[in-house]
Amino acid sequence: MKLYHGSTVEIQKIDLTLSRPNKDFGRGFYLTTDLAQAERLAQLRSMIDGRVGVINEFEFDEARLHDGSLRFRSFETYSEEWAEFIFNNRNKAIDFHHDYDVVYGPIANDRVGEQIQKLEDGSIDVAEFLNRLKYFKGITFQYLFGTERAIQHLKKI
Repeated sequence: MKLYHGSTVEIQKIDLTLSRPNKDFGRGFYLTTDLAQAERLAQLRSMIDGRVGVINEFEFDEARLHDGSLRFRSFETYSEEWAEFIFNNRNKAIDFHHDYDVVYGPIANDRVGEQIQKLEDGSIDVAEFLNRLKYFKGITFQYLFGTERAIQHLKKI
């Protein structure tokens, strides 16, 4: 499958030490199968960095997710498990680490982020959080490649 990474940098070699902590699925390299999503991210980075947006394309053999060669976690939709995983990864107050090579699931975009903040400050509970998310349209998904073992399976196109 083709995966895309929107940026302002042409990536020849992925360096996980450059990734930031406290992201949706933790520290790592994020990609999407949705070219339009990658283009939006490149455009956003371009506005922030003042540089030209770049779409980096990679090829990945999806069979690796199911043949036991990679530790894989998948969230097919918003769920309580997904919310807890996102919350733990984004929470700077705890030292949360998972052992997955690749994680797949919905992006916690700004609209979702607002609801996560309400969950964090206790103004809503998990049930209400999930209830609100079911009305959101246009779920977009992402892949996290969080280990060197996972990165080795990405081929730059």
